[in-house]
Amino acid sequence: MAFDFCLRGWAAFASGLHTPEDWKAWAAQPFLPQGEEAPALPELAPMARRRANTLGRMALQVAYWAQEEKSHVPVVLASRHGDLERSLALLAEMAAEEPMSPTGFGLSVHNAIGAMYSIARGDRSNYLAVAAGADTVALGVVEAAGLLADGAEEVLLLCYDTPLPGDYSVFRDEPAATYAWAWRITPPVAGGTRLRLSRSEATDAVAEPALLPYGLDVLRFALSAEDASARPLTGHGWEWRHHV
Repeated sequence: MAFDFCLRGWAAFASGLHTPEDWKAWAAQPFLPQGEEAPALPELAPMARRRANTLGRMALQVAYWAQEEKSHVPVVLASRHGDLERSLALLAEMAAEEPMSPTGFGLSVHNAIGAMYSIARGDRSNYLAVAAGADTVALGVVEAAGLLADGAEEVLLLCYDTPLPGDYSVFRDEPAATYAWAWRITPPVAGGTRLRLSRSEATDAVAEPALLPYGLDVLRFALSAEDASARPLTGHGWEWRHHV
């Protein structure tokens, strides 16, 4: 099983990493981004912007940067954990038998960022949210490939995550950072950055400790000159290739 696709455009944001030049230099000498710097996000109206936290603003900013202003295409949102900080706050309110915030609940679900983006742009395209554990970014690409196979000319893939908050931090199984990136994915065409994603069986080899969360490592590979990249997951793995 393999999926070939082309990157028509991309954008990314993390603390200290904003421009394509920043990210290309980072891909050559990667490090784990630290901090939670929020982008300005001038494209969004102030009232809507105030509702978005740092992770949401990052995801919305890269979506605006990557997507042409008037283009309406399917959007896949891929986030392993989503906005667990809001979810944890809601659980604390429940435990204290306090009224839960309707706004907090509405913004805690995985498709909240997509809803904000859709409403702000008046875009009624297909929006999908994917949360599949360690496989999230790969299955986000698989979902995008399915939409292309169904006839979409382009799909916007948003990948974003942040460290697990509070009591959830004990479940962390990879390095953590707050980041967001967007890919404009099209069917394979000549002249573009062509990638191939394929599923592979895990080996018995002991993997080296990871420097980056998997979603951020995939972006690093896409911006690098490496031929292939693979990281074993539980029971299987995914291989990424620059495909000619």
